[in-house]
Amino acid sequence: MSGGLRVGLVGVGIISETHLAVLGERGDVALEFAVDPRLEGPLVFRGEEVPSYGEPAGALAAHEVDLVVIATPTDTHAELAVQALTLSAARVLVEKPLVHDLASLDRLRALDEAAGVPGRVFTAYHFAFSPEVLWAAGLMAEHPEWGPVTNITSAFYDPYVARGEQAFASYLSSWMDSGVNQLSMLARFVDLTALTSVREMDGGAAAWCTCEFLSRGERGLARLRTSWLAGSSSKETVLTFARSGVEIWIDHTAMTGFAAREGALLAAHGDDGRTPRKVAHYRPLYESLLSGRPDPVMSFATAARITELHHTAPAR
Repeated sequence: MSGGLRVGLVGVGIISETHLAVLGERGDVALEFAVDPRLEGPLVFRGEEVPSYGEPAGALAAHEVDLVVIATPTDTHAELAVQALTLSAARVLVEKPLVHDLASLDRLRALDEAAGVPGRVFTAYHFAFSPEVLWAAGLMAEHPEWGPVTNITSAFYDPYVARGEQAFASYLSSWMDSGVNQLSMLARFVDLTALTSVREMDGGAAAWCTCEFLSRGERGLARLRTSWLAGSSSKETVLTFARSGVEIWIDHTAMTGFAAREGALLAAHGDDGRTPRKVAHYRPLYESLLSGRPDPVMSFATAARITELHHTAPAR
């Protein structure tokens, strides 16, 4: 298969379905290979069978690609990224989080001089590309008179408590699962500087964290709540501009939002109700990545900072 941007996919699980759906919409993309030891038959992309492999070394030896997408469990990201960087000249898009521990981050950093890590490694922080987040960021850019963001409150709930030990085996804890989404989303609005408290509760099923940030050169505080003790999924974020009295409310589950000041509605964002939520996230993500000028929120520098913040030792 040839023509257009040549992509290799490593990992054919649930999240890969979204990657394939969005890549399949683009006429400038060709899927060269798929890698997954669990594949029982060839992957079909746009009605054609794609060469399939059980491990990436063979795929990278047989195909020259421009982009390798890694969509595997988090604890495999570092090793697979190293292979993609050393066995090809391709850029590498890694599902979030970039790595599962700080030692793995250091391993990628050590490749910098030999493999050009900062210019080749990107992380799929898809929440930073969700329509309601891009809308809010655009609104902030249009209204500098609102002043700096002074406070942020964000709550991410998922009903995973019903899954019992399976949830902990798959996602480790609510903070490890949702915290990276919150931090990468906030990086769209402010400059994150330090986690000032990290407290995990209910055996890791819930967490309460606070994070300092800079907005227009001034310090602010974000309060972050994650929990699996929920009846259904619900994710919301509120940005407060204390000087002007403006608040931006964002509903990540419904992909909607509004801005208000006291009793006045200043702006609102709605959704068409037809686009699956993750597809709505990954379309602009890929548009940015493949534009030649990837958004800095996907950069290795941003991923390194978020990883360091995310792995601040929790208090229980």
